[in-house]
Order: sequence, then C-alpha cells, then structure tokens
Amino acid sequence: MSVTVFAGEGSWIESSAITQCHQVAALDGMIHVAGMPDLHPGKGAPIGAAMTSRVLYPFLVGSDIGCGIAVFPIALKKVVPERLASRFPDLDVPVEPSSALPLGYSDGFGTVGRGNHFVELARVESPDGGHVLIVHSGSRGLGERILRAHTESHGAGPAPDPAAYLEQHDAAVRWGSLNRRALADRVADALGADLGEPIVDVCHNSVEIRDGLYLHRKGAAPGDGRDVLIAGTRGTRSYLVAAHAGPDAGYSVAHGAGRKMSRADALKRGKAKHTVEGLRRTPVGSIVVCGDRQLLFEEAPTAYKRIEQVIGDLEAFGLATAVFTTVPVITFKTAEKRAAPAGSRAGRPRRAGA
Repeated sequence: MSVTVFAGEGSWIESSAITQCHQVAALDGMIHVAGMPDLHPGKGAPIGAAMTSRVLYPFLVGSDIGCGIAVFPIALKKVVPERLASRFPDLDVPVEPSSALPLGYSDGFGTVGRGNHFVELARVESPDGGHVLIVHSGSRGLGERILRAHTESHGAGPAPDPAAYLEQHDAAVRWGSLNRRALADRVADALGADLGEPIVDVCHNSVEIRDGLYLHRKGAAPGDGRDVLIAGTRGTRSYLVAAHAGPDAGYSVAHGAGRKMSRADALKRGKAKHTVEGLRRTPVGSIVVCGDRQLLFEEAPTAYKRIEQVIGDLEAFGLATAVFTTVPVITFKTAEKRAAPAGSRAGRPRRAGA
C-alpha cells in the first residue's frame, strides 16, 4: 500500500487530508492512494483522491454518486449579465422527467443542489470565444439512498456483493448525467438560447473496475486521455484541460480548486472580510445568484485554493495540459426566494426531457 500526493511545495494541503490518505491506504485490500493538488479532508475519506483496491468500499465514493461537471456550448444573441441573471429559472424546484429515469427515481430531478454545486454561464477565453454552460451537480438523493442502504448494514466496510452495488452505482451515474442535461435545458430555455451537445460530461464521484481492481474516485476526475473541466471558484477562471494521467495518479486529475477552509471557518472569516453585496458581484465582474446568505460566505472564492496553483501542479507532474479557460458571467447557486402570487403554480413540478 502506498500514498502519493501530486502537489508542489507551494500548494496548500492540510495535514489532516494527508492523514486520511494514509488511513485509507491501511484498509484491507488497499493498494494505492493518489492525492490530487485539490486534496482536502472529507467525512471519513479524503476529497480529491483516487484510491485503488482489491476490495470495493462504497464509503470511498460517498453519497453523491455520479456527481460531475458537464460543459455545454450555448449561443446567445446578446449577453447582458443583469438581464440574463433575472431570467434564470428556479433550479431548486424539481421538474417532471419526460421519460423513465434509472431505478425509477425522480425526486429532485432538474435541481442543482446545495454545497458546491452550481450552474454557470461562462465566457470562453479562446480564439473562437463564445459562451458555455457549466453544470456541476450529481444524483441528488439517489446516491445518498444507495450509500445509506449499505452503511446501515455494513458501516464503512466493503460491499458484500460488489456486482449488486455496482448495478445501483452505475444507475446513479447515469441519473447524474441526465440531471445535468435537464439543468442545462432549463437554463437555455429560460434564456431563449440554443444549446449544443456537451463537450465534456465527466463524473468525479465513482468507482470502476480497472485491470481487475476497484478504482475509487472521490472528488477526482477520470484523467485517462480525455478533456476535463476543472472548476475554479465563483470569482476566478475555470480550466478545460487535456488529461493524460497514468497509474501512479490513479488515471485521475483534480476536479476543482479544492477547499482551503471548512465551511464553519469560511463563514466566520468571511463575515469579517466580505459583504453580501461584494460576494454577489465578483472581482471578474460576474453575478452570483444565491438567496442563501450563509452559503454565499461558505462558498466565497477565498474559501478555496488558487486554481492556478492546482493547474500548475497538474502540468508540472505531467497529468494534464490546459486547453482554454472560462470566465464566469452568471453563477447560479440557489434562488432568491420571493413570495408567490396568489393562485400561482409555484413549486409545482414541470416536465423536462430525460
């Protein structure tokens, strides 16, 4: 069993995250733990890690199975951020799928979720320019239900029937991808924009069988010869990279900037440093739609590591090469809550494609 962390001397890596990597490496059947430059401590297991084992451990994937990031080209006639922000739909309200979903689960379909999930209209910094929708969301309550069913009987132990777990896991991964498409469709429809097919749709909470072993990824994106969008923060660039990671890195790359502060610390320090208005209009001039003031502070750009350092580490270790960057224009976190007019249909699920 071994641990390798792909981060330079200038990277912010908490000692508790390293400790968690070694705790995971000591599990029965574990072979190798690869920490990404966005590594940070999670609940029982590190986030930003790829973990290879002879044994399948559901808790190493976590509860948001299938969480990932998709990037959709979007064509807009005119981009006026304030006007477009006011037209974003309420992505906290679920929609009815137009066809059957994996495992028949439809709760929360078409919703973005809380925490670090978001839907972002971004400007592409490349010769071709244009705009994209970046969607970061997962399987909502489905993954949590799958993990809970396991932990209630087996705790943090291995899956007694890996094939049965993988069947449900794969369904949750498909569900997450369908949910990201539904979110993009909802936004494009509300903005009156044309939406293209995704140029990226990569899951970063999953497990796969590779070379006869179980490769768990918790906050780590597959990096074996594909393009990956590595998210920055609401006030910084994101990077689309060409990933080419090998076995020492668990064929994986980072999935984002990675937290530098816990949510409690970000809330405490943020209130002393930031204002609500300052967090809703970022240093790059973008707008953050977030009706939850606490979440605004918890997800402040200063709560995260420098995305430039994360990308620099990936390139220095030969895991990825930057292709282009995106700059936020509007980031949706959670809706501003307004009183619904009498007799309205607010809260009633609408239909969306699946």
